[in-house]
Formats: sequence, C-alpha cells, structure tokens
Amino acid sequence: MTKKIDQGESRRISPAEGTGVAALGLSLILALFHIELVIVPLSIFIFICLAAPFFPSLGFYLPVISRGHTGKSAVSLTFDDGPDPLTTRPLLHLLKLNAVKATFFVTGKKAEEYVDLILEILEDGHDIGNHSYSHDLLLMLRSYQTLCREIDATQTVLNRFGIHPVAFRPPAGITSPKLGNVLHERKMYCVTYTCRALDAGNKYIRGMSSKILKKVKPDDIILLHDIQPKEKGSGEAWLNEIDSILSGLKSKELRIITLAELIGKPVMVKKYEVMSDDQSLF
Repeated sequence: MTKKIDQGESRRISPAEGTGVAALGLSLILALFHIELVIVPLSIFIFICLAAPFFPSLGFYLPVISRGHTGKSAVSLTFDDGPDPLTTRPLLHLLKLNAVKATFFVTGKKAEEYVDLILEILEDGHDIGNHSYSHDLLLMLRSYQTLCREIDATQTVLNRFGIHPVAFRPPAGITSPKLGNVLHERKMYCVTYTCRALDAGNKYIRGMSSKILKKVKPDDIILLHDIQPKEKGSGEAWLNEIDSILSGLKSKELRIITLAELIGKPVMVKKYEVMSDDQSLF
C-alpha cells in the first residue's frame, strides 16, 4: 500500500500511519457503544507516538535499517559525532593496524572544521555518513525546514570532498514523523544500530568493550563514538577499549565488514555518480 508525496514518487505507509488509522477506526467503533471509550485507543496511540522515537531500531515513523541480513558471522563498526583531532586520528591508526574498515557518521560542523581528518578517513578507505550539521539532540522537535537545513548543510560540506552520503543517522538515533519525507525527497535512508555500550557519547567508557562483547550478535551494527572522552586524560583508556572490542570480536569469530556490505546498500556515492530513479534505498 503506497501513497504519493509532492514529487510524485511513492513510499510505503509507515507503522505510525497504520496505527493511527487503526486507533481512529477503533475509536469510532467504541463510540457506538460508549462515547467515553473513544479516548482509550487514541490515548494509547499518542503514548506510542511519544515513546517510539527513543527506540532506534523500531522504525515506527519511517523505514529504519538497524542491522544486516547477511546470515554471516559478521558485524559492522560505526562511529558517531566526529571527527575529533584527539581521538579520530589514533583511532584511524588502530583500525589500519587491524585492517578494519568502519563507517563514520560525521557532523557537518566538525567536518568543516577538521578538513584534514575527513580526508584521512576517506584516504584510509572508510565510508562517511550524514549525522546532521550541529548534532542538536532536539533536532526532531524542530521545524521541517530546520531538519532540511541540518541535513542539507552537511551534504554541502561533504560534497566538497567529492562524496555524497546517502545514509543518515539522526542524533542519538531519535526519529520523528518529519524525517521520512525529508530523507525520501533526498533519496537517502536512515541507519541506526542494534548494539551499543550506552557510553553517552564517550561520557562513560569504563567497561565499554565488555558491554559490547557481552551482547553482540551476527549482523549487528555497532554504535561507538570517536569524540574526546568526557573524563580528562582518558583518551588512552578509550582507545584500549576500542582495541579490546576489535580483539574480542575476533575471538568470537565475528568478522568486521563494511556497513555497506552488511546492509547491501551504499553509505555514500561519489559526488557525480547518478543513482537511477528505480534504485531503492529503502
């Protein structure tokens, strides 16, 4: 079942839309028996709408890719919120030593500030995704125009490096009803994750590796951050945690592959590559 949007292209109806129609229909039926019961399904729907954005893999408002479907003993590493000169460069060195490729979901503001780091990420063969311009944690509560500007500004910055990301990860993995149309209009898709250390953006790094290794499963998308840890002087400890994750995954016989390979979709394309109209990113 599809519906049309402004550009004449079609997209799937989201679970939010389907649930809303169901809630409204049930309310009308209940109204035939007792008018006071009308509020029950509508209240449940409102509660679900308020809670759903905080479950990154749910995909309530739009299609969300949160894991792979390769069936292989493989996972992907993703790093958010960078680049950061104090952490990204040593991380790149560690990844190179282990012959590991990762995906960096960068903010436009930092990409603009740390040009050399973006170039190093690309030169080392890693992929880059869009993580908004300013990493506003309340972005999904802002206007439609603000959301468009945050994504477009980051695309503009990254286009200067000859790349055009098609994967977007919202700040903190939080989605909204507006995001689906914004990404669809730009032929982009939303990527979240299934495995994280709950590090709160490297605020809590102690035991990070053990948390990841305890719950990681094949086809997981692992969320990490390449920004300076909040605790002063803990950069080396953070890097050791990353190293433990890499060695731990190897011990568990979980191969680290690129996000694009794990999900079967490109994370970014060359700036002047043209995607065919019938190529689906959803």
